[in-house]
Amino acid sequence: MNEVLEYRPLTKTAISAAGCYLLEAFNPPAVTADSDAILVMTDLSQVPSATIHAEATLDEANHSMLARGVRLLIVVGESQHIAGVVTTTDILSEKPVLVAQKRQISRGSLRVADVMVPVEKMEALAIEDVKRACVGHIVATLKSDGRAHAIVVGQGSDGRQLLLGIFSASQIARQLGVQIQTHEVARTFADIEAVIAGI
Repeated sequence: MNEVLEYRPLTKTAISAAGCYLLEAFNPPAVTADSDAILVMTDLSQVPSATIHAEATLDEANHSMLARGVRLLIVVGESQHIAGVVTTTDILSEKPVLVAQKRQISRGSLRVADVMVPVEKMEALAIEDVKRACVGHIVATLKSDGRAHAIVVGQGSDGRQLLLGIFSASQIARQLGVQIQTHEVARTFADIEAVIAGI
């Protein structure tokens, strides 16, 4: 016969007369250009992936990014297969307007699938290379690609390729101590390079 456990309410504690304060937000460690690249990678084994379905509207994608404080969403299809990526630039630039004009539909009719970078056009960094790289290598890679993000992949124990991490120019800038005031990628890199150069 199973014994029935008796759960008792926890004892209450008083709020301090000196005040109760918000916990400080997580601040990633400061880094330099020579720091290990892994220190500026968003590790998706520790942080949930920010995902969205390909059939979501652009407004839904934008709202999701704002709510999560990110500028890139992983677009997923069935069985958690990655269908592509979508960024704030894909959603808020002239790209949706041009796509809508070409298809002769309204911008509001567009879905994430219409403006995302599809998986077959995505390039990734291998986790083995990332583990041997420095922050400066990642900055150089992002700059040469003209992109604000890079994804990192590796192989699971079952042989499947897995998305392991994401590099973000704005995240790297924050960890380098650069104040980002703009969404413009070129400006962000100029600010990052100034810090790296010690200007």
